[in-house]
Amino acid sequence: MIRAAVVLLAMAAAISTQGGELVFESKPARSHLIELYTSEGCSSCLPAEEWMSGLKNQPRLWQDIVPVAFHVDYWDHLGWKDPFASKIWTERQADYSVRWKMESVYTPAFALDGKEWHYGTLPAAATETPGVLKISVNGDKVAATFKPANPGGQRYDIHVACLGFSLMADVTAGENNGRKLMHDFVVLGLTNETMKSGAKELQLPSPSATPAIASRTAIAAWVTQAGQIEPIQAVGGWLQ
Repeated sequence: MIRAAVVLLAMAAAISTQGGELVFESKPARSHLIELYTSEGCSSCLPAEEWMSGLKNQPRLWQDIVPVAFHVDYWDHLGWKDPFASKIWTERQADYSVRWKMESVYTPAFALDGKEWHYGTLPAAATETPGVLKISVNGDKVAATFKPANPGGQRYDIHVACLGFSLMADVTAGENNGRKLMHDFVVLGLTNETMKSGAKELQLPSPSATPAIASRTAIAAWVTQAGQIEPIQAVGGWLQ
């Protein structure tokens, strides 16, 4: 098992071999942020993960839709510790649960633009135009800018996630005992920073998981109002 830090180095290497800088820019129209909360310890998560993986082939990927998968840790008590799970992702889902006035959390669970959502049919392209989000990646450095359609002195937070694909696991306990699982759009690390005057320079987040090297990696970024969790605009793209 190669530690996740190697994945981050692979990302940086992929960037440098493509000319130094990669630029990802949203359209003025809103890009939908699709969040999946899942766990290797949950057998009912498998269809949701399969559906999520299918988004790799969507022509709307990274512009109209930006998918991310957070692995939660509350299934670990069944005997299998999800290597991609984090207590931080569990807390993020719990934050949503409070906003949705729910008494508990569950998997698989989806959030679409910060609202509870049931997967199956992709949402239609958004008509609202919140503004343009642009991120430039050079090595492990990220420069983000957000130009809102209606500037009004509001403060924003920028969220940048490193995503892993084709991540494999041989599960030996819990509800998926004996199964070989494969995951896409897995959040390996997330950085949250406050923007000043719609701009922020930051580093690619350090992975908190410990997967083997991913066959592909990507970046996802979204902006929220300062201190909030609901996304306003999102963008993403392939790093490798």
